[in-house]
Amino acid sequence: MKLDRRNLLAGGAALATVPHLGREAFAQTRAETLRQVTGNAVNTLDPTMPGSTREAFGISVNIYDRLVSFGKKQTPAGWVFDPDNIRGELAEKVVTSADGMTFTFHLRRDAKFHDGTPVTAEDVKWSLDRAVSARSLAAAQIQTGSWTKPEQFKIIDQYTVEAKVDKPDRLALPNLCTLYCIIFNSKVVKSHATAADPWGQEWTKTNTAGSGAYILESFRPGEQVILRRNDAWNRSIDGKPAGFRRVICQTIPEAATRASLIEKGDADLSIDLAASDVATLASRGTVKVISTPQFNAFSMIAFNTQAAPFNNKKLRQAVAAALPYGNIFKAALFERGAPLFGANWTDTPPSGIFPQPMPLKQDVALARKLLAEAGFPNGLDTPFAFNVGAAAIAEPMAALIKESLAAINIRVDIQKLPDAQISTMVTEKKLPFFTETSIAWLPSTDYFFRNFFTGNQRWNYSSWDNAEIVALAEKARFEINAAEYEKLCKKMISILAEEVPVLLLWQPNQDAVMPKNVEGYVYGYHRQVDYRDMKRA
Repeated sequence: MKLDRRNLLAGGAALATVPHLGREAFAQTRAETLRQVTGNAVNTLDPTMPGSTREAFGISVNIYDRLVSFGKKQTPAGWVFDPDNIRGELAEKVVTSADGMTFTFHLRRDAKFHDGTPVTAEDVKWSLDRAVSARSLAAAQIQTGSWTKPEQFKIIDQYTVEAKVDKPDRLALPNLCTLYCIIFNSKVVKSHATAADPWGQEWTKTNTAGSGAYILESFRPGEQVILRRNDAWNRSIDGKPAGFRRVICQTIPEAATRASLIEKGDADLSIDLAASDVATLASRGTVKVISTPQFNAFSMIAFNTQAAPFNNKKLRQAVAAALPYGNIFKAALFERGAPLFGANWTDTPPSGIFPQPMPLKQDVALARKLLAEAGFPNGLDTPFAFNVGAAAIAEPMAALIKESLAAINIRVDIQKLPDAQISTMVTEKKLPFFTETSIAWLPSTDYFFRNFFTGNQRWNYSSWDNAEIVALAEKARFEINAAEYEKLCKKMISILAEEVPVLLLWQPNQDAVMPKNVEGYVYGYHRQVDYRDMKRA
């Protein structure tokens, strides 16, 4: 029997190939256990380590606490994190000074680490010092909120910590909500530190020292993580312990196998099924599908604006006018997301929100005209690259791009590259024309522009170097007047629309598929699962 997608979704003998879900799982009743299946792997227990997978991010949110975290809000598409609602996690109260530069955190007196010792200001200070000082992913992220040195964090007393920035930064407090700002049991981690590894990073890759809702029970890197509930933790949104006694997160590489496990009730949650499988499951009505447009993410086509031929603005505009955006959206994503093309505005966008639909529409005659004006009357040849791991979406996209550009005599060579290779080439700015999806944990327009459209950094996919954008983004970062901030953001978006260093395509849905009796799923800023508020009805 050929194990293709149709057979796997139909069930039958295909499930015989599925790895066991772990003998440990059967020690708890089915109702008390949440089983998540994912296509990628948890490769570390310390999310700040370079190379950490998104799945590792998700696990850490449930093992560790932060001082503060984002609340949630309900939308027509379901519950999502609310970046405008910051609530205490280890901090029971946060006091912000009148000038917006000093934050005083009053810690919960009942918060304890998993070994039973209390969480103190000493642990908070050490953990935040680690975030800004250690060689890790944390420092690069939280400097976007002006957190750069240990001297910014001060112990006032055993349960009070003060944090101070040099000038008001709209992303100072939101950055402390991110999963990089986890609070460690400092005494435990320091006991495993060495002169060569003063922050204990080797130990935290495979061990934990947290205070969060779940305690690590077992970890098989690349295969499976099992968590058990910390009954002493009562910091869920409703002030209670987490809803499940045990959580199993298992890697199942084949998307159709994951879909079949969910449909048969052998697993409870998956957030990375193929769009075609999600559509099939939704049509059958046997499971619940929560589809949330990723409002802090975007898929795009990027040009290398610093190298020929795409350093030519007219050429980029020609490509923009040649593409059939609606057809690509249907073929690649089954329209499962929010389109970022087809807007009717020209010079000024309707708002300063980013991402938003851009004025991108197919006009082949205009494309030919622009191509000639760009100096390519006979067309040109170019590669177009995508990550082979995203082939289900990128392959039909690439086929339509090749077909539509052939109509204006741009000859496209499609290149399917492994994840590691394309990541390296993006970092080294060696791809002239490619597709990528990215996300901003802190969905603020100035943050998007600073991270994705300025500087010689990995996330500036197009290597765009526009002095006006740099100045506008930096000014917006510290602008406290809402009307002025909106004006600056609109200006940046209008320049982006004119220069087209990237072509925004869509915000893909995050499709969370689960049995109908599983509740409490919230779309998170990191696109992973927060188990703490989930339960079985």
